[in-house]
Amino acid sequence: MQNYPAPAQAMVAEMAAAAAADTARAVAFQGAPGANSHIAALEYFPDCLPLPCFSFEDALDAVRDFRADYAMIPIENSQHGRVADMHFLLPESGLVITGEHFLHIRYALMALPNHGKITRIMSHPQALGQCRHLLRSEGITPINYPDTAGAAAAVAESGDLHLGALAPAISAQLYGLEILQENLADSDDNTTRFVVLARNEEMVEVGSVPVMTTFIFEVKNIPAALYKALGGFATNGVNMTKLESYQRGASFSATEFFADIEGHPEEPHVKRALEELAFHTKWVRLLGTYPQARSRG
Repeated sequence: MQNYPAPAQAMVAEMAAAAAADTARAVAFQGAPGANSHIAALEYFPDCLPLPCFSFEDALDAVRDFRADYAMIPIENSQHGRVADMHFLLPESGLVITGEHFLHIRYALMALPNHGKITRIMSHPQALGQCRHLLRSEGITPINYPDTAGAAAAVAESGDLHLGALAPAISAQLYGLEILQENLADSDDNTTRFVVLARNEEMVEVGSVPVMTTFIFEVKNIPAALYKALGGFATNGVNMTKLESYQRGASFSATEFFADIEGHPEEPHVKRALEELAFHTKWVRLLGTYPQARSRG
């Protein structure tokens, strides 16, 4: 808690105490009270006790350490792409994806009352990236901060009349700031996809609801490795909605992939596709099968 700006610390302590008293209702999220992840947690779990965590690692640890039953974690944004480090942190966490949630993202520009000309704006790199056209047009210097609402609290703590924050509008009320502009984003359909993480898999019956399956795999270092690995999804009619590559280690000789597909691993056509994937790769690891929050396509 000592990492949070002073204006957020009392709220964080109060929310952490409530979550500790009823861990079954606790949902960990990264950021200060008022962050987008906080809003997403309340939308997905209306009766939950949100547990603020300063970093993504802290939020994942809260679930692993039985201080929360779930974590609400942003994984990608429609404008700014994947959330940094999550493709590494999710597999390493040992947690399972049990759900997904889409949140329409709009920001407010806020500053201290009686502010002067705003020359610098503080926020999470994702938020700054989602409003980069606005910042460039106004000639404002962006400053990275670990989360949006925490940036608002930091502005309140700073006393700097030329420093603003990009954060959800509720943050202004929480930290005593004045809203200068609302409904900010470079795109009207700015949306962030969150995943819900738990310690144990929550079984979804085959055919009961439309589902997504998320997995990671590493291709063999041979010509056309990815083409061969993915061929089974085409021949078996499995829709792959996401495929992203990333390097682990400094050798640059082995590429890992993060993928989403529509369908349940126990459906015959999906099972055949995954078996073919396993044959042509070094390894495959399922991260979760969960109900779709939004139909693809």
